[in-house]
Amino acid sequence: MKTSRPSSLFTRFAKWSARTAGRPGTFVIAVCVLLAWALCGPFFGFNDTWQLLINTSTTIVTFLMVFVIQSTQNRDTEAMQVKLDELIRTHIGAQNALLDLEEMEEEELDRIHATYEKLAQKARDEIQRKRRSLSPKD
Repeated sequence: MKTSRPSSLFTRFAKWSARTAGRPGTFVIAVCVLLAWALCGPFFGFNDTWQLLINTSTTIVTFLMVFVIQSTQNRDTEAMQVKLDELIRTHIGAQNALLDLEEMEEEELDRIHATYEKLAQKARDEIQRKRRSLSPKD
């Protein structure tokens, strides 16, 4: 199955920038920019303009990266949900009602979570009971 290329310009840009930002070379470039800025401090007398330059630059980059990262995270989460839904759908005996939990209200999620916590506790209790019955008697 061939992966389709995202048609949205923003999606392509978000994927590219997220990939690029996560590379070691990008980190090295960022460190070099900070070092260059720090080394220019004495030339500018460590004045307010010198400080404002780095503050403004990092604020702008951070502000824009929030949207890029959020877009990438949303896409990754959606893909993961689809994959999990497919696993649930194809597993015999699975509860298909769990397919779209991410769309449910918080209270309903809490009720379902409590049900699974009880099942997990029951399974742990059963394991402990079996261990006790298998352990040598003193």
